[in-house]
Amino acid sequence: MKVKTILVSQPEPKVENSPYFELQQKHKIKIDFRPFIHVEGVNAKEIRLQKIDLNHYTAIILTSRNAVDHFFRVADEMRYKVPEGLKYFCQSEAVAFYLQKYVVYRKRKIYVGAKDFADLSPLIKKYKDEKFLLPASDQLNADAPITLNGLKVDWTQAVFYKTVMSDLSDLADVYYDVLAFFSPTGIKSLFKNFPDFKQNNTRIAVFGSTTQKEALDYGLRIDILAPTPETPSMTMALEKYISEANKGK
Repeated sequence: MKVKTILVSQPEPKVENSPYFELQQKHKIKIDFRPFIHVEGVNAKEIRLQKIDLNHYTAIILTSRNAVDHFFRVADEMRYKVPEGLKYFCQSEAVAFYLQKYVVYRKRKIYVGAKDFADLSPLIKKYKDEKFLLPASDQLNADAPITLNGLKVDWTQAVFYKTVMSDLSDLADVYYDVLAFFSPTGIKSLFKNFPDFKQNNTRIAVFGSTTQKEALDYGLRIDILAPTPETPSMTMALEKYISEANKGK
């Protein structure tokens, strides 16, 4: 069956040259964007109940831009003056670059990993006497605790923000040829909003093994999978599928 419409369960890209827009123009299809999940901050009172005193820590581990935003939001709510000597361990260059929104980069002690959390290990090990705070979501990847426990450093995890399922009730009578998912929570959100969802002819695209497992656990048929050696991104996987499905259009 040909593909004419796709719903991507993420916010619309803010860059004009997004591969999604190129895909849309090349194949003359309609691509809509709608986050199936969103992030909500945990207030300072709830964080205090987690027995978190920001003054206690000498280093902050930041795994995402959300972590950056919510650390500084909480610091502001707690009237905590972020000291210039605080050390920042950023999981990737993208996170470190985003940190400039809040601090003067050249005046701060910022250490950057390559990509995965484990890549921070040599840097954290070098400063193993610091007291580390990991401001994270309620759905933190297991890699972080495993890595930090293995390094035997003094660290504390705190929930600064939560992943919440969005209200999708306005999509009840809307049909798409393809639904694209990027997290297990996105799949959960689909079934929370539409408990009686029947896949029928809808093609399901998933990114990542955990998303794939969640989709299969819910009895979904997976038609498009990324990343693979041939299609390392979702847009490349969609491109390959659409090219084959829409032949002779």
